[in-house]
Amino acid sequence: MVISNLNTKLIEDRLGFINKAIVRLKKLSCLHDEDFLHGDGPAIAESYLRRSLEAIFDIGRHITAKAAGKGFVEYKEIADALGNLRVITKNHAERLRLMAGYRNRLVHFYHEVTDKELFTILKNNLSDIEDFVKEIKNFLEKYRRHAGRKR
Repeated sequence: MVISNLNTKLIEDRLGFINKAIVRLKKLSCLHDEDFLHGDGPAIAESYLRRSLEAIFDIGRHITAKAAGKGFVEYKEIADALGNLRVITKNHAERLRLMAGYRNRLVHFYHEVTDKELFTILKNNLSDIEDFVKEIKNFLEKYRRHAGRKR
């Protein structure tokens, strides 16, 4: 895989946002369900979760555009492309496809997303986002080593 002109600053900025969001989401996940459900927890969780997913797919879109020479519009295509390019593992690409579907649910079917559903995601699925961050950091390290050898 040859990738040139990758904007590592853009990727790192998005990863920074995701990491800050994870901290906030983890704090919310530690609340008792009653405290989460009866306060602003659901609105805060939805915002950070949706924006984290947007950042994930911004990163993916940038990498795939530089690697494949074309931009993908559909989030599930981005997930598949990242797996096929071995930027992330095939297993995580499958998880990312599910996250793409959930992002679409948050954006287009927001009226169907329940507060309990959001709380369950905070309790059970934040590791998917953390794993993505780790895999992209590993990818960036390899990219920098490879780019350094070319000079």
